[in-house]
Amino acid sequence: MKRIGIIGGLGPEATVDYYKEIINAFKIGNGDLNYPEIIIYSVNMAHFIGLMREKKYEQATVYISEKIEGLKQAGADFAVLSANTPHQLFDQLKKRSGIPLISIVEATCDEAKTRGLKRAGLFGTEFTMEASFFPDVFKKQGIDVIMPDMRDKEVINYKLFSEIELGIFKDETREILVGIIEKMVREQHIDSLILGCTEFPLILTDETYAGIPVLNTTKIHVESIAKYCRENS
Repeated sequence: MKRIGIIGGLGPEATVDYYKEIINAFKIGNGDLNYPEIIIYSVNMAHFIGLMREKKYEQATVYISEKIEGLKQAGADFAVLSANTPHQLFDQLKKRSGIPLISIVEATCDEAKTRGLKRAGLFGTEFTMEASFFPDVFKKQGIDVIMPDMRDKEVINYKLFSEIELGIFKDETREILVGIIEKMVREQHIDSLILGCTEFPLILTDETYAGIPVLNTTKIHVESIAKYCRENS
């Protein structure tokens, strides 16, 4: 079985969730405990986010690339980024990487295409919602990616970094987020919602909200990881 490398720490709560979900994906009920080997490189989130905020994308790419190389040197056969935001740099990281990388964006797009979705809303960090890496990938499959309005983007990003990334999950915040989903269904006619930050599934735990399905990027990514791990053994 292929050895998995994970770039974690972006943020820590999602990294823990990734580990648990990967292990769960290999539980087959007969108690044989045949889990894959996993190497996690937990990076400094403040340093990475600081580089992104200052638009120092080359430095951010070098920083993550060095960590991917660290995973390779530690014996990882392939690697994943346990967060959506660094996928803004995915093409550059892939070119520099000495091991295969599995994209959360491409995996989510494949799932949206399989479900026949055409107009997906997107929640994420300010970087994810302002960048084009989700729309660019989805457009190739004829799927539109719709962003919240400016005010709602600010609310989503604030709640992410002041609460959710810190492991704080308030009912009040969940209600605010659901209200934004309802607004996007009503005014922007979205047929689904991409949870484009791997912390969102920790607070938006239902499979549907406001009558539309949510695309849990963590779960979708983990399924791709498990599939790659098994098929390339």
